[in-house]
Amino acid sequence: MQIDTQQLAEQILAGKRRALSRAITLVESTRLDHRAAAIELLQLLAPSAGHSIRIGISGVPGVGKSTFIEALGNQIISRGHRLAVLAVDPSSSVSGGSIMGDKTRMEELSRQRNAFIRPSPAGRTLGGVARRTRETMLLCEAAGFDVVFVETVGVGQSETAVADMTDLFLLLLLPGGGDDLQGIKRGIMELADMVLVNKADGELAAAARHSAADYRSALTLIHPRTSGWKVPVKTCSAALGEGLEEAWELILAYRALVSANGQLTRRRAVQAKSWMWAEISEGLLTKFRQNERVKTQLSVLEQGVTGGSVAPTLAATTLLELFLCS
Repeated sequence: MQIDTQQLAEQILAGKRRALSRAITLVESTRLDHRAAAIELLQLLAPSAGHSIRIGISGVPGVGKSTFIEALGNQIISRGHRLAVLAVDPSSSVSGGSIMGDKTRMEELSRQRNAFIRPSPAGRTLGGVARRTRETMLLCEAAGFDVVFVETVGVGQSETAVADMTDLFLLLLLPGGGDDLQGIKRGIMELADMVLVNKADGELAAAARHSAADYRSALTLIHPRTSGWKVPVKTCSAALGEGLEEAWELILAYRALVSANGQLTRRRAVQAKSWMWAEISEGLLTKFRQNERVKTQLSVLEQGVTGGSVAPTLAATTLLELFLCS
């Protein structure tokens, strides 16, 4: 079936949600004909994208990312904004689909006219994001959503790719102090533009304040990635809606700063270049695996490597030479 990309683009620009969902399914497809149509669609919509506030949100398991996103999202919408939430969930090893389904955990937000929630399976992509998250973000912006949240799978060593595609990286943490501080990798702390200690209510309120003080002290040893910006460390309670208004005001202050001093433009230019190289890497690997000469020797060399009779470097060099000479 032929896809009318021009018509689909017009429907997205008109804010039609069904068209947006169809377009996201299209860009996530691995079919070659769908990929060609997706590239054409993205090129048509690119001039109408790029005007949103892009916020990456990550945090340790159990920190309450979905509750936080729903609470802050409802507040943002009440201020007249349109919000898109791209929730990246762990993938099923059997079906490849999303396991957790964040949309089911944001029931109130999902009913809002000015909210759009799209769960996507992480697949084999590292960094806590799906391979097509950047493209999905572009589609949402073209559809008129002026705030985009990218919620990652969870904190880990490779959980930093979201910072390479958003304007502000928000790190959610649990009350707990020293033990949690040891568990957070320095790399992700260096990328954080804002740190919020969630669940600062009830018996955990005092622990949250102590944790915030610990993190604030730790961040004095780390050079912030954004010039002129001191990374704020605040407490909040998504369940009670406390501290969210201050968090949004800080996000707006950050956006105003990086827009005024040109850092936003420069960062997005670097991100676009990074996106291009990521596509080149993925494309080359796909072509490599599909190459007929490679496929004839791949299983044999893999068996040799796993059996210990062939050095991995020799196997890799042999396969690359087959690919490059074909």
